[in-house]
Amino acid sequence: MYRHPALKQLKEQQSRFTPKDRRVEQIDRAEGLLAEIASEKRYPYEYLCFRITGFRPEGFPALLLDGVDVQNDLRLFIEDLSATVGQKLEQVNEPVLTVDAVGRRYNVSTRTVNRWRLQGLVARRFVIDGRTKVGFLESSLKRFVDTHQEQVERGTRFRQLTDEEREDIIRRARRLAQVGRHYGLIEIARRIARKMERSTETVRTTLKAYDRDHPDRAIFPPSTDPLDETDKSKIHRLYAGSRGVSVEALAAQFGRTRSSIYRILNEMRARRILSTKLEFMPNESFSDSKQAAEIRSPFATTADSKAPRKTKAPKGLPPYLASLYEVPLLSREQEAHLFRQMNYLKHLAHGRREVIDPAKAKTADLDKIETLQEEALAVKNQIIRANLRLVVSIAKRHVGPSNNFFELVSDGNMSLIRAVEKFDYARGNKFSTYASWAIMKNFARTIPEENFRRDRFVTGHEEMFEAAADNRMDEHEYESAQKRMQEAVKGMLGRLDERERRIIISRFGISGANEQTLEQLGRELGITKERVRQIESRAQDKLRKIASEEKLDLPML
Repeated sequence: MYRHPALKQLKEQQSRFTPKDRRVEQIDRAEGLLAEIASEKRYPYEYLCFRITGFRPEGFPALLLDGVDVQNDLRLFIEDLSATVGQKLEQVNEPVLTVDAVGRRYNVSTRTVNRWRLQGLVARRFVIDGRTKVGFLESSLKRFVDTHQEQVERGTRFRQLTDEEREDIIRRARRLAQVGRHYGLIEIARRIARKMERSTETVRTTLKAYDRDHPDRAIFPPSTDPLDETDKSKIHRLYAGSRGVSVEALAAQFGRTRSSIYRILNEMRARRILSTKLEFMPNESFSDSKQAAEIRSPFATTADSKAPRKTKAPKGLPPYLASLYEVPLLSREQEAHLFRQMNYLKHLAHGRREVIDPAKAKTADLDKIETLQEEALAVKNQIIRANLRLVVSIAKRHVGPSNNFFELVSDGNMSLIRAVEKFDYARGNKFSTYASWAIMKNFARTIPEENFRRDRFVTGHEEMFEAAADNRMDEHEYESAQKRMQEAVKGMLGRLDERERRIIISRFGISGANEQTLEQLGRELGITKERVRQIESRAQDKLRKIASEEKLDLPML
């Protein structure tokens, strides 16, 4: 399966419009290019296309592909394009070997040969005895053998197990299982395979067959006591904690195999991913695989594009607000591209999340989901940064005697973030119009509510307050006071124990942490929701006492 539609699309174009002799030449060039690709590097699609065809493509101008994906897709490109040529053996300038012929030469099964294909052995399709079959050029086979000598030699040494060898495997496995109780089937099979110069799969299959036929003497009996939710949460917490308990140690502690521990860790990770809210604006183009590369590519600027207009920051703003004006504004086209990209990435993540079963989740699938969500978040932050000055501009117009500028900016930022999530770019409207409406609508609601709360405490002696001096802090004083307050809070939290500190930070979202419910914290800490509440209450009592001693006023208390 192609990992990127660009090379698949190129294969389809060449098979329709390129003469057969030119296709054979392009297949040879693609195989030569494949030998040069390094999995850890990235390659421009324009370069790959030029190396194969000799011309530069019009599409995907800024597309970069990971080397490992290029290796996979080039092998498919070679095999698929060769199938459209219908080349006979007598038309080839060097020997061609079938799958069976390779198996006979190296004394391996056809299954092993097919596994070699997945690991880099380049296959083509030829017309053999009137039928199109998979074949390997002698040069392609030699190149693979030269770069995978150890693997090929191991396969060549394979032979059927004798009864003595089978008994030796079982004896070794039983001894290792007793000595290293945290070793699982795979680890023990790997160790025995190295000692006996056998494949790990051969040893593993032998041991599984023995356990199946001798359940009363099984070396790896199935575990009959499933772990409860508390144990699973504890395993996840110990593994993910600051000290990071190893999988081997967890397997020994809980009497499970390493694979079982990995399965539990993936289950807990999958639950966390699925519990995260994921919203996106759908679009018909998301189902069109041909548009995927264009959507995910960086925004391409043309030569006649104007440079982003820089805006001078208004005077009197604190440095961190003034820095917002250094981020260039987005053009309508850039804006549409970023919103489309962000929602498409969420669409891909959502599709993968829909088919995830936490109990059977695989690491690669979870990695892919998190990567897509992180990419979507990066695009979202790019949109937000380019529009933060809009919040400052609107907040300045709503500042009054009873409204603090920084509170308005903070409130407006939250409105901006919600607006990014809800904006439908496909309608053709500019985001700034939609965001301005959302921010002002929120101010229209929150400012009267704030004024109403203040009016409830009018004393009847307003003239006293009107005559009193105005001791309100200016913006710089406010910022300094906030920093002093943050430092004081950090110092107070340092006087709590680790679990109390973790609960307070997570419950109140301190220092940018995500706010969590009692139930969520209970699952992570491996305790009940009620126990989390008790620890939180105890920690708050400690903080009240510390705050009283240091004459601090903390809203969380």
